[in-house]
Amino acid sequence: MKIFGLEKEAVREAFTSGKVTVAVYGLGKMGLPLAAVFADKGARVIGVDISPQVVAQVNKGKCPVSSEPGLPEMLGASVASGKLRATADAFAAARESDVMVVLVPCLLDDDKSPDLTAVTAVCSAISRGLSEGDLVILETTVPPRTTKDVVLPILKQSGLKEGKFGLAFCPERTSSGRAVRDITDAYVKVIGGIDKESTDTAAAIYSVINKKGVTIVSDTTTAEAVKLFEGIYRDVNIALSNELALVCQEIGVNVAEVFKVANEPVVEQTGHPYTNLLQPGAGVGGHCIPVYPYFVTRTVKSDTGLIKLARRINESMPYHVVGLVREGLKQTGRSVKGSNILVLGLAFRGGVKETRNSPAIPIIQRLKDLRANVFLYDPLFSKEEIESFGAKYSDTFDNMDCAVIVTDHKEFRECDWQKIGSGMRSKVIVDGRQVVDPARVGKLGFVYKGIGYS
Repeated sequence: MKIFGLEKEAVREAFTSGKVTVAVYGLGKMGLPLAAVFADKGARVIGVDISPQVVAQVNKGKCPVSSEPGLPEMLGASVASGKLRATADAFAAARESDVMVVLVPCLLDDDKSPDLTAVTAVCSAISRGLSEGDLVILETTVPPRTTKDVVLPILKQSGLKEGKFGLAFCPERTSSGRAVRDITDAYVKVIGGIDKESTDTAAAIYSVINKKGVTIVSDTTTAEAVKLFEGIYRDVNIALSNELALVCQEIGVNVAEVFKVANEPVVEQTGHPYTNLLQPGAGVGGHCIPVYPYFVTRTVKSDTGLIKLARRINESMPYHVVGLVREGLKQTGRSVKGSNILVLGLAFRGGVKETRNSPAIPIIQRLKDLRANVFLYDPLFSKEEIESFGAKYSDTFDNMDCAVIVTDHKEFRECDWQKIGSGMRSKVIVDGRQVVDPARVGKLGFVYKGIGYS
């Protein structure tokens, strides 16, 4: 049933009663949870993905996305009820659907420029199957003006003009490991359309699945900017924290103590705290924060010097960690060359099985360049997965010279360092995530090196 331009209650009724067919393009970590939620709320859903393996798994009711609480159960129930199925035929899905949601990756190319290949390919397929009354929603985070200047012209190749179909940008606001919760009950959904009908129809749809409701903005470019600026804000603030941590290291103070006191809830009459310094660390990983700054710096003419500087600082942190390894080993009379170094953590964030832009990757490569014997352990990854990143697998500290904590997994916070130290050849800890108590391990005879510690 075509719902573009209908009143809000009519859209909600059609959606929840199963009269609306939604095609979700991209069944990855964000797209598959969205497809499952749409089906759970009543829509008929066609999931579209280029991977035959993903399509086959979904059609069997099996979840190809790991570490997403609630998703396997929701997906299985939706497939069993006939509300959700998958296909690799993007054109056929568009022909059959009333709403098309695009959630395929927009990454960076080798030159760190935005790569819109997947987005434009999907939109081209949709344009061939577009019908009057359809609504297309772009959720993929993209450079500013992409919806208006890139996606809209492609959709108009269908022969339809805007007004005959709808187009909105409604950015995903989800994190790995909590996607279902984020989609349904964590953040207000931002809605920006090319016209009022597009905006209102998209808002009605998301009000069905999102308990927090929606926020309507002026247009698609405004909505794009909201999502990009959220990520860039965090990148710049993390860079500030990293730079201040290096200052703490130089002047001989404990960064954790400084930040803790600076962040204490001292409130002025305005009700605002003085500061909110974020935790410094070994580097910034994931699909979002390290990527979004380039969507702006590579596509606008404005001076973006601060954003570029923040990126340089954050991209330098893995190499600073390697420098701490060298300093720590030197205190024990060793050099990096020939030392046995155990990297703890491959995932970019604790508790999430995801390696995109993980700082562990450049740390491992730099240590190998320095001719260290590099070992790697992460409780979320198999031996085969770990060794595919060029390090040797080890789940023991025995005979190691240095342990480098890159990921804040809870398992690493629970390490028995007294027991561990008895088996190490040299007792050096490099803490990239403020996981270890420096005073405690110091009493156990460890050389401790952390970001922001002298």
